[in-house]
Amino acid sequence: MAASTQLYPQDVALSKSLSDPTKFWAPEAHKLTWAKPPSCVLEESPVKDGRKYWKWFPNGEISTTYNCLTRHVNAGYGEQTAIIWDSPVTDTYNHRTSYAQLLKDVQVLAGVLRGMGVEKGSCVLVYMPMIPPALTAMYATSHLGAIHSVVFGGFAPAECAKRIASAQPEVILTASCGIEGGIGKRRVIPYLPLVREAVRLSEMKGKGCKLLVWQRPQHVEVLQNGEKDWKATMEAVQRRWSFMIDGVPVGSNDPLYTIYTSGTTGIPKGVVREAAGHAVGLNMQIKYLFGINAGDVIFTASDIGWVVGHSYIVYAPLLARATTVLFEGKPVGTPSADTFWRIVSDYQVNILFTAPTALRAIRREDPMGDIFFKKRNLRSLQGLFLAGERSEASVIELYQKLLSEFCAPGALVVDNWWSTESGSPITGIALGLDGPRIPINPGSAGKPMPGWDVRAVDDDGREVKRGEMGNIVLGMPLSPTGFRTLWRDDNRFKTGYLDRFNGAWLDTGDAGMVDEQGYVHIMSRTDDVINVAAHRFSTGSIEQAIMCHPLVAECCVIGMPDSLKGHVPFAFVHLNASAASIAPETLFSEINTLVRAQIGAIASLGGVIQGNRIIPKTRSGKILRRVVRELVENASSGNLDKTVGIPPTVEDAEVIERSKLVVKNYFSNRLQKAKL
Repeated sequence: MAASTQLYPQDVALSKSLSDPTKFWAPEAHKLTWAKPPSCVLEESPVKDGRKYWKWFPNGEISTTYNCLTRHVNAGYGEQTAIIWDSPVTDTYNHRTSYAQLLKDVQVLAGVLRGMGVEKGSCVLVYMPMIPPALTAMYATSHLGAIHSVVFGGFAPAECAKRIASAQPEVILTASCGIEGGIGKRRVIPYLPLVREAVRLSEMKGKGCKLLVWQRPQHVEVLQNGEKDWKATMEAVQRRWSFMIDGVPVGSNDPLYTIYTSGTTGIPKGVVREAAGHAVGLNMQIKYLFGINAGDVIFTASDIGWVVGHSYIVYAPLLARATTVLFEGKPVGTPSADTFWRIVSDYQVNILFTAPTALRAIRREDPMGDIFFKKRNLRSLQGLFLAGERSEASVIELYQKLLSEFCAPGALVVDNWWSTESGSPITGIALGLDGPRIPINPGSAGKPMPGWDVRAVDDDGREVKRGEMGNIVLGMPLSPTGFRTLWRDDNRFKTGYLDRFNGAWLDTGDAGMVDEQGYVHIMSRTDDVINVAAHRFSTGSIEQAIMCHPLVAECCVIGMPDSLKGHVPFAFVHLNASAASIAPETLFSEINTLVRAQIGAIASLGGVIQGNRIIPKTRSGKILRRVVRELVENASSGNLDKTVGIPPTVEDAEVIERSKLVVKNYFSNRLQKAKL
């Protein structure tokens, strides 16, 4: 436990969950409906071959779809709204689906899938835009006891093919198209050519992989042999059969889904999410951390292709009998930076969950909230949750001030940290506990959630002192939503996550610290820690200093090779939209002054590039630092035109090209000046 002058209810809950997991999780398991109760809460086996083994709720049987839908409809809540679809890219607003209607759609689609050969243990790949049938697809797959694997709609064929080859799906559920862009700039992206090519590349063509296609009015495809029209097939099934497809429970430790980690290269890593731990953990977390109860509304501005979308768009809200907002659009540009606040106001949203990069984009257009935020009725909003990237203190402080004045009494900005592997937040500030909440600590990601034993260790696995930088690791067993293996590759799980610290800890790949009060600070990925003249610096700490500059809206710091120091920090910055023009030399000097004052002279920057839309990101808003680092390393060594690989998860490949041009010009000018 953290050394602290005051123990808050969150501290007490964490202590209980770690000291007696059975006593803590047994009541949570009883809140769900089981087809067969588990024999115990936690089963642990002796360490063998440098590996710790455990099982949550072994020998039980459960249906996630039953707990999300059927039990609520059976209890008389069928007319309650389950999904609100908001799609500014199609001019569709307030499209509501009740629990009863959703359950009916799920049962019919389950009948269709069963007729296509899907059964318990089969895999179904979902390649869909952010539309209600995408959620129906996931619930229907679970309803049959099958395993879904969601791939972003629009994902490049080569990368999609790797996931198809790994998952070996019986059926692929897709749509005729996706839609991107705002008013006047909408772009229809046909999906079927991408899926067909991915199937061909995966060598699944001719092996019985079937396609079910949701035709969207914006683009209707001519289907080929083996491809079925989703809506027509469902209508035909309903005409022929009068049926209720019963849910198929699965074993507690059977997979509910696999999800591939973002940004992977080579063979993708498929994280396996087990049915019982996932349901119990999420049902607890959405109430404990988010404060969401039956009838509340949560808007998670993510994509179902990410774990955030799986957990807090699709599953957790419906486990809690809440309403989930499904959003097809962007935080700015569809049509404006007012979009999120409009949704909160229109649907009386209680919790908004988004990425820091979305708030940075909004802040660029509305630096103090005067243009949009303050003009909406946001009194329903109780919490603004941020995850996906480190949230700098300036963002948290700005929006906390706005929430305190314009939103529900006691509303908080909650930074939280987690991963695809964890399945739910590892840290945060719990809004659903009785009693005083832990205070906000800007720059930290809060304190650990129940069941997560978070430590900072050195490279030999020894725990470092509180407040010192180290490798962030997790004690085992992980909390119930956490993974225990990779899809069809248990050896890679061991070598990738356990071997570095000889099985004593699970390596998260993040660097940071646990401070004196027990708050967890995630500073960067471990490969983003740079060595400057034998001093180790986190790029996140340097970025935090840069973000203190009043004109900077966003930044990215990487290490640039240096013949004397090994590496020096190098920054990309994006200024606020309202910022007055500033000479590059002046900006460099002012930013360097901040870095030297907050971190030390040894961390002085080797250069700053400023520009608009030059920081490449993934579709979830994570900055692609590897790409930025490669661009700078190439240019600084004279390889100005060297090709840089474009990751499959990139949001906009044009940003990489723009960044490459800016970097090339910067270092060309730098080389010319050096020759003078």
